[in-house]
Amino acid sequence: MRSLPMLASIAVLAAALPAFAQTTQPVATPANPARAATAWPSKEGDVTLSAFRFKTGETMDVRMHYTTLGTPRRGADGQINNAVMVLHGTGGTGKQFLSPQFADELYGPGQPFDIRTHYVILPDNIGHGASAKPSDGKRMAFPKYDYDDMVAAQKAMLEKLGVTRLQVILGTSMGCMHAFVWGETYPGFAERLAPFACLPVPIAGMNRMWRKLVIDAIQADPAWNGGNYTAQPAQGLRTAASLSIIAGANPLALQKQYPTRAAAEAFLKEAYARNSAGRDANDYIYQLDASRNYDPSPALEKIAVPVLWINSDDDFINPSAYGITEPAAARMPRATFRLIAASPETKGHGTHTWAKFWKADLARLMAEPATPLR
Repeated sequence: MRSLPMLASIAVLAAALPAFAQTTQPVATPANPARAATAWPSKEGDVTLSAFRFKTGETMDVRMHYTTLGTPRRGADGQINNAVMVLHGTGGTGKQFLSPQFADELYGPGQPFDIRTHYVILPDNIGHGASAKPSDGKRMAFPKYDYDDMVAAQKAMLEKLGVTRLQVILGTSMGCMHAFVWGETYPGFAERLAPFACLPVPIAGMNRMWRKLVIDAIQADPAWNGGNYTAQPAQGLRTAASLSIIAGANPLALQKQYPTRAAAEAFLKEAYARNSAGRDANDYIYQLDASRNYDPSPALEKIAVPVLWINSDDDFINPSAYGITEPAAARMPRATFRLIAASPETKGHGTHTWAKFWKADLARLMAEPATPLR
């Protein structure tokens, strides 16, 4: 196991994009203009996983939506050999990886996922985006999926696309946890893993508590009505959004950027509106509860491919003081762990989505020789 030194990030203070809650994003002003988005040439599509079997034993046809960039290329064996997959976090979608702070750092000429040479696959996971989810109609009768189901659906989707191996899986937050599940469940399918912003242990302690508080807040709202609401349960969702804002924040950055009561409260109003927009209560319950069975800790030694594991020191959800990361990384023979030091420029849990903090590390990972497929 190799460990890179703790490095402070250097960049202007801007938005944080935690996977589950887009927080700490300042309102654009002439002195603080919003960064213009590049129109990346992406394509979207759907595959149907017929009679997909969940761990509960339930089956249903599952729609998996995806976004892609670049063109698949085949090697001498006829198999697609230039695919990479990027996995979003709780409440996110594949399209979030078209945002400037991610895409503009990774997809251009000479960058780690240069779309002239790479085929980039950005799924919407079960329960998210345009993929199958409770709000499509089943509500709380939707199968109670977990992370194993989500990873199995990702693999089935890739096979429908003709992808039987990946150069790398980069996963953020929930996607970080999915990367660890991938490494143990399908060893070698991904030649490299880049899990960002998670821990390879059960969702317990404070992490489970804030998730359960969100779920309880929604279900305690009389308007939720057992999931059979006629309008979104606004009171429960307000509490849920508030908890998500706190969980995803970098306190040091908030103190520096909003140093007065008026500024802090103005930001909070704007952040709440952004976090609440388009949120479906049942979908959110499922998204948060899907982590309930996650625990890759017993089998980390199975992960023999090169691993770049990055957390940030200002992450409320995955605190660095637990003493988990170094022993866990040492159990994976080709793992590099990096802890990004907290600063006014880091983004709390959402540091994972800002490629400028870890782009050079990713480039080094992509240059590492792959472990042969088993």
